[in-house]
Amino acid sequence: MVCLGNICRSPLAEGILREKCKKAGLDWKIESAGTNGFHNGEAPHYLSQKVASINNIDISSQQSRKFVKQDFERFDKIYAMAEDVIVEIKQIGKEQYISSKVNLLMDEVYPKQNKEVPDPFYGAEDGYHSVYKMIEIACDAIIKNHANLST
Repeated sequence: MVCLGNICRSPLAEGILREKCKKAGLDWKIESAGTNGFHNGEAPHYLSQKVASINNIDISSQQSRKFVKQDFERFDKIYAMAEDVIVEIKQIGKEQYISSKVNLLMDEVYPKQNKEVPDPFYGAEDGYHSVYKMIEIACDAIIKNHANLST
């Protein structure tokens, strides 16, 4: 799960998908990262933590990290929250970039529509609730679309 700073969208996505995998009995390795590295080592944004907590998910122990090209070796699938994130993933990945591993998160729900998860960073709390709902729907689709591939 990748966004720009790894403090708003991608920590929510990591937390939501981890919780859904736990409930589904899936042993998937799930992490999040940011392409800009500006918040390395920081906890998720307080509103991301609050919205996750309201939904019985604890993301408070997560720490932001920068996406690195080695992530292409470590993960089978890389979900970007927006098109600009994919552009940065390509730049970071360079020769290790594998296009078949990278998709917009919302493609799981709306294939080929290039629907993005908006960055709620500069907005009010309601934006975080909207983002949570979008990500939750996408995570349900990930489980539905890919759970049978891991067994």
